[in-house]
Amino acid sequence: MDGIFQNELVFFTFTIIVYWLAQRLQAKTGILLLNPILITVVIIISFLMVFHVDYETYHGGSKYIEFLLKPAVVALGVPLYKQLEVIRKQALNIIISQLAGCITGIVSVVLIAKLMGASKEIIYSLAPKSVTTPIAIEITKSIGGIAPLTTSVVIVVGIFGAVFGYGILKLTGVKNPMAQSLSMGNASHAIGTSKSMEISPAFGAMSSIGLIVNGIFTAILAPYVLKLLGIWIEF
Repeated sequence: MDGIFQNELVFFTFTIIVYWLAQRLQAKTGILLLNPILITVVIIISFLMVFHVDYETYHGGSKYIEFLLKPAVVALGVPLYKQLEVIRKQALNIIISQLAGCITGIVSVVLIAKLMGASKEIIYSLAPKSVTTPIAIEITKSIGGIAPLTTSVVIVVGIFGAVFGYGILKLTGVKNPMAQSLSMGNASHAIGTSKSMEISPAFGAMSSIGLIVNGIFTAILAPYVLKLLGIWIEF
């Protein structure tokens, strides 16, 4: 059995198959909680624990999927190009909305964490929760947070948004498609964008814009917002 696990292609193939089956399961049942990413994460973690496989061994095969993420991100440029005229016309509204979303996202999580008695390091780790993982990790490192905690929180936030995001937006009366998709990208980064892409390329494009612009704003503003909040509530 150990010899099989040393073959990098085993985990690559296993991950692809599990995700494909998870997609088929949600498509067949229509149950939102059966999010393919959530199901895949749970199954893989359970598998590694049952067979006592360490993460380094698993990563030897999964690194190929990580590599494929780069051209997948570049591919988002296609729907963005197709929506370029709409983006130009709405540029100011997009920038203002993403700036508001960025500041709200940081302030809200910091205040909640502080009220719950979180330490300074935990607060710093939670601040970039709504941006995609590579950006969130760099922000956390620069402000003194805990990178593994940030990674975990970013994944949880993304999955939560993919599962409940559009439902919450409808319940709160947000009906405009652009507002919905921008909100998903702003709050739930790449995983929320993946969900938006399932709806339509237009939704995916707007969600991508939310992901990108919020990532830029958070990278630039997070240290300053945290500094101002630290002076105000002393953490």
